[in-house]
Order: sequence, then structure tokens, then C-alpha cells
Amino acid sequence: MARSRTPKFDASEAITNELIRIIERGVLPWRKPWTAGGSARPLRHNSEPYQGVNNFLLTMRTVMAGYISPFWMTVPQANTLGAKIRKGEKSSVVVYYGQSHKQAQGDSRSEDDSSEEARVFRFQKSYRVFNADQIEGLPVAFHPDACSAPDHTPSAPVPHMQAFFDAIDITTVFGGTEARYNPPVDKVFMPSIERFKDPLNFYGVWAHELAHNAALRIMPRRSKRPVAFQLDRRGASA
Repeated sequence: MARSRTPKFDASEAITNELIRIIERGVLPWRKPWTAGGSARPLRHNSEPYQGVNNFLLTMRTVMAGYISPFWMTVPQANTLGAKIRKGEKSSVVVYYGQSHKQAQGDSRSEDDSSEEARVFRFQKSYRVFNADQIEGLPVAFHPDACSAPDHTPSAPVPHMQAFFDAIDITTVFGGTEARYNPPVDKVFMPSIERFKDPLNFYGVWAHELAHNAALRIMPRRSKRPVAFQLDRRGASA
């Protein structure tokens, strides 16, 4: 009887599926019209910024999951710092692209030789990282202040728009750096208007979060779990 083989993990497929889930949710997390403090870019454990697609992916994951820390690291890197991954946390996939040279058979020249005899092989590797907010025991430097002062003139409420939203019978909690609707408690959580460069963006984000409540009332059988958090089951957990 032939043994069943576990499908080989495909990083490109996993990343593509995650992007599709986020788009289907109807949110553009790379457009964030408020300031959240800390670094605007995902950072490695040594404070080196991520580049390319990893910068894009980890920025989206930070926003969608509501992480405050910009730092990401592997399990061994966390262990080296005397920390450990919180039980039940899910990892995020990042990718590495590189190339190697292989000499033609019988050629003894150096691998640095750029002649046509040297064949170039490009490869992709993937590994998994966790945000510092998913890790216990890290030094305080990995948890910067999430509520630093905005670097712009604080916005003020627009009276007629504020009156309209105040009349909606859904509790909204202001503060912090996250914008989300929480179905179990039936509340909307929003950053304060002072964190928005444009007050119209504040009301736009507020309306979007309120719409999640309306969707559940109109379609109560729909899953209450945000699509963006239905991560690949093959994702590693601590």
C-alpha cells in the first residue's frame, strides 16, 4: 500500500491565498490614514528593515492583526534573547530570494568567474517569523510606545458628521491604534480623530467598521470570524 505524502509547502501559493483573503474582506490595509506610533516599517530582530515583498506582507499582517511592535523574528532568535513564543500563536511566512553559480562539468575555475561556462541558479526559500507582540520575555526595547504624538496637526470633529455618527446605536470605543469591529462584544474600536491627518478619513474608517456590524445583522449566518484571520492551517504554531 502506497504511503500518502504530505503536500510540499508552497510559499508563493500561501502568500497569494492570503492576499486574496484580505482583498475579499474589502479592506486595503496598506492605506492607513492614521498614525500609530513606532516604526512605519517591519523590522528584523536587529532593527534592519525588511525589503520587497516581505515589507509589504508584514505591514499588512501588522495592521490586520493589530500588532503594535514593528519587530519580527524566528523562534531561535527569540530563544537567544531569552524569550519564548506565546502558546497558540501563529507564525507568518517570509521569503528569501537568492542565486548560486554552478560551474560546467570539468571546469576548475572559481565560482566568481562570470564567464558563460558558469550557470546561474535562482532559488526561493521561505521561513517563519513571529511578531514581538506574540512573544513573551523580550526586552522592553522590542515594544516601543504605540501612542507617540502624531507628526501632523490633529484633526477636529466635523459637527454635522459627528452628530450623524453619534446617533448610531452601536458603542464605539476610542483610543489605541486599531480600527476594528469586535462581534463578541458588539463594539467598534477606533483610534481617536487626532491621529488622522484628514477628519474625512476618520469618518470613512468609522463608517467602514460600522458596516461590519450591519453585515452581521443582515446576514447573521455568515461566519463572524474575519476572513483575513482564517490563516493557512499549515501555518506553524507554538
